[in-house]
Amino acid sequence: MKHIGYIMKRLLDMNYKAMFDMINHLHKKTGKSRLWLFWDMKNCATNYGAGYMDYNMFDMYDLTPQQRDTFLTRGRNNNYVRKYNDPSLMHIFHNKNEFNEMFSEFVNRDWVMLADREKALDFLAKHPVFMCKSIAGDGGKGVRKLKVSDYGSAEKTCDALWAEMGDCLLEEVIVQHPAVSAVYPESVNTVRAVTIYKDGEVHFVGTCFRIGNHGNHVDNFSSGGMVAPVDPKTGIVTDGGIDRPKNKFMIHPMTGTSIVGFQFPHWQEAMDMVVQAAHKIPGLRYVGWDIAFSDHGPVMVEGNEFPGHDLFQLPGHNPQKTGILDRMEP
Repeated sequence: MKHIGYIMKRLLDMNYKAMFDMINHLHKKTGKSRLWLFWDMKNCATNYGAGYMDYNMFDMYDLTPQQRDTFLTRGRNNNYVRKYNDPSLMHIFHNKNEFNEMFSEFVNRDWVMLADREKALDFLAKHPVFMCKSIAGDGGKGVRKLKVSDYGSAEKTCDALWAEMGDCLLEEVIVQHPAVSAVYPESVNTVRAVTIYKDGEVHFVGTCFRIGNHGNHVDNFSSGGMVAPVDPKTGIVTDGGIDRPKNKFMIHPMTGTSIVGFQFPHWQEAMDMVVQAAHKIPGLRYVGWDIAFSDHGPVMVEGNEFPGHDLFQLPGHNPQKTGILDRMEP
């Protein structure tokens, strides 16, 4: 019953149309009655802190109560965030410029805020192809790869972006390591590493490979990408990539490159970077770090104070039908 406060808030905020659309979808998929699905979904919210999205993503309609209780659901994940992360420090991860300044030793690329016009013009002269990011965007939203030549000049680029977005972050394009680019070259494909910092030690909850698809320039699971598990000790991908509709790919459908068995370059260097970063802000102890692999080593892309709890518990990677709550509790 410890999730009642979360549940009441979710009920007030809930998009009932989306929930009943999900019930209709699961009714067609499973043959279970809509009424049964509704009450079972409500039971999972009450007992496990699982919303209708979790219910679908983790195939909870097909799990025993014991299996359901092993999952890190959204409600439980929010509880961990409240326990480990100081709200007064979260602005560091909300604002991409603040993040880059705090973790500049790991960012390893040029960036500038558009509002500093003189520096922005110098940046665009040096980087005619660049990334443009909304300061507070997440899930890959508000991230674009742009060219100065598309606007005609650096001055016109600044004017157009300011009119469209206001202040935003301009970043040097990461030149991806050829081995990672061979899997999918249109996006920077990152590793999400989730850590908990406790008693001076950094504990890894999980590591996964996030891979772009469909010609998109971002690798986010919520924006059409896929995710595959990575052995945190070796940096070897241990299973295929799964996208949000739960399609599984052992090889990338656009490149034909094998996903399973892929070996990350500079893996230990990347994990050492994560450990160092996790020590920098002891008040933010539960973080999902996104690491890219450039042609000269790992670089930090961003940190997430609400780590994606679903990425490490997808049914297609999980024949035992159990979640990762046991990794969190110790």
